[in-house]
Parts: sequence; C-alpha cells; structure tokens
Amino acid sequence: MCDHHHHKGVSLWFTGLPCSGKSAVADRVAEILKNGGYNVERLDGDIVRQDLTRDLGFSKEDRDENIRRVTFVAKLLTRNNVIVLTSFISPYKAMREHARKEIGSFMEIYVNTPLEVCIQRDVKGMYKKAMAGQIKEFTGVSDPYEIPEKPEMVLECGNEPLEESVRKVIQKLKDEGFVE
Repeated sequence: MCDHHHHKGVSLWFTGLPCSGKSAVADRVAEILKNGGYNVERLDGDIVRQDLTRDLGFSKEDRDENIRRVTFVAKLLTRNNVIVLTSFISPYKAMREHARKEIGSFMEIYVNTPLEVCIQRDVKGMYKKAMAGQIKEFTGVSDPYEIPEKPEMVLECGNEPLEESVRKVIQKLKDEGFVE
C-alpha cells in the first residue's frame, strides 16, 4: 500500500435529492481512496446533523447555516491536504457557490437521479410522509432543489450502476491530478 500524505486536498461536494445516491457513491469512493493510502474524510448530512448541527431544523435559514458550518470544516480539512467527500442535499445554489468560494479546491458533483427513483429507494418512507403533508420543508416535494448549472461532474445514479459512478469520480480525481 502506498502512502500519499503529500497529495493536494480537495472537497468533492455531492449534491442531489434525498435518496439520490450521494452517500452510496461518496462512501465507496472514500473506501477506495483510504485503501489506496490517501487521507480521506467523509462529511455526511445524516451524521453531521447528529453532532455538529443537531441544533438546526430544515428551514431555509437552518439549511444555510448547516452548509455554512460544513463548509468551514471542509475548508480546514482541504487546506490540510485531505480529500473531503461531502454528501448533503444542499438544495440552494447560493450556498453551494459559497462553499466553492470558501473551500477553493472544490468539485461540485451533481447526483442526477429522477424523483421516481429516489422515492423507490426511500427505505425510511420520508417521501411518502412528505407527500402526505406529514413532513414540512422536504426537498423535492414541498421545498425546492436548485439544480447545479455548471457542476464539474454529473452522475446519472438512476441509470448507471453504483460502481460506474464510483469509477467516474475516481477517474476525475486522476484527471485533475488529486490521485495517482
């Protein structure tokens, strides 16, 4: 196993609807990179909300604050040569642009999965509850998702196998010189 302590840091910002496949792709990419000796950290929406942002709800203001805090953490890690893989719905374009500007070494990856596929994948039943009005401010149902206009990558996780999406992300990291 090689040790790549001198690689340049980058934040891969996976964004998309709930249940689109953001975490699945990011988890697998992180596993491959760690096995390759790279310094990697995962920042996942569900996990971050258990600790760093547990005081926040899902209003626009709270979502913005959630992304502001995550951006700060990702920026610190990235500048210390860590490959950061974030998976947050991050529905608002302005906050994703804020993250890009703050972090610097940044790749926006839009996980473009059709709503119908996200609903089928929803093991927690959140979409069903949101459509019944039981969950307010649910992205893709009662709250907007602003599609990225110029992401560095678009993954079609509704139409391609997980390993194909993972392969594309690893190849992009190689093409950009972040990994060998």
